[in-house]
Amino acid sequence: MLIHKPADVPPSEITPRSLFERRRNFLARSGTGLVAGAALWHGLPGAARASTRLQTVPSALSTTEPLSERDAVTGYNNFYEFGTDKADPARNAHKMEVRPWTVRVEGLVGKPRRFDIDELLRLAPLEERIYRLRCVEGWSMVVPWVGFPLAALLKEVEPLGSAKYVEFVTHYDPKIMIRDVLDWPYTEGLRLDEALHPLTLLAVGVYGEALPKQNGAPLRLVVPWKYGFKSAKSIVTIRLTEKEPATAWNKFAPQEYGFYSNVNPEVRHPRWSQATERRIGELRKRPTQMFNGYAEQVASLYQGMDLKKFY
Repeated sequence: MLIHKPADVPPSEITPRSLFERRRNFLARSGTGLVAGAALWHGLPGAARASTRLQTVPSALSTTEPLSERDAVTGYNNFYEFGTDKADPARNAHKMEVRPWTVRVEGLVGKPRRFDIDELLRLAPLEERIYRLRCVEGWSMVVPWVGFPLAALLKEVEPLGSAKYVEFVTHYDPKIMIRDVLDWPYTEGLRLDEALHPLTLLAVGVYGEALPKQNGAPLRLVVPWKYGFKSAKSIVTIRLTEKEPATAWNKFAPQEYGFYSNVNPEVRHPRWSQATERRIGELRKRPTQMFNGYAEQVASLYQGMDLKKFY
């Protein structure tokens, strides 16, 4: 299959020098155990929050690659509800209130239920998982997420046999969020077997602390073998359906953004190549790996599928 010659990353997507001049080692893991006092951490000033960390259990699913700089992970974001420039979310997301917060799980389930965020934090031990994050624009990161498997939540509501897909609906407040760009609220979707895969994570923290608002607080999706836009932020509804749900970017530009959104270097975005990526913190480009380097774990989900057609 032909790999297209990579195009240069547009100037607007090039990492600012200030984001990659410094590297720092990640703090040691904070030990084992369940989360304690998580409700108190959202909205606390940085100095107060720094003294109270999420407690995690070890995860065998982490990559051993060096972590990306924390300032890049929390300051260089796609969260278009708060602006289209990469620095806009960190400037504007403070306006969003994340307490109280509930998540409704509904649709084709035996036990539909509304969860308070603190109930979700008690569903399963929190794990620190160091995952690669690959964005469609050509940049990538290595991020230490804290969260629990989406499968743990779905088990609580008992999916029906007719359920084939999972839809995610995110928070939208027109008083503090922009009104153009996409058809809000932001929606995403997974096939049910993708949602149940052990790698699929509901993240509540990063770098050992509760998620910053610009990173999708208090609850976001992380699917490491898919492009970053598949990771819905600030989730308020999870709905199980029989039919493939419409997703925000697929509705906006179906010729560019398919439902599956798997990282595939052999599928060219209409406006640039996906054959290479630039890791935040590096100047060089590196070859893009199939399924973002998670092929061994997830390739079997797509056996027999034409991954150029189902992109």
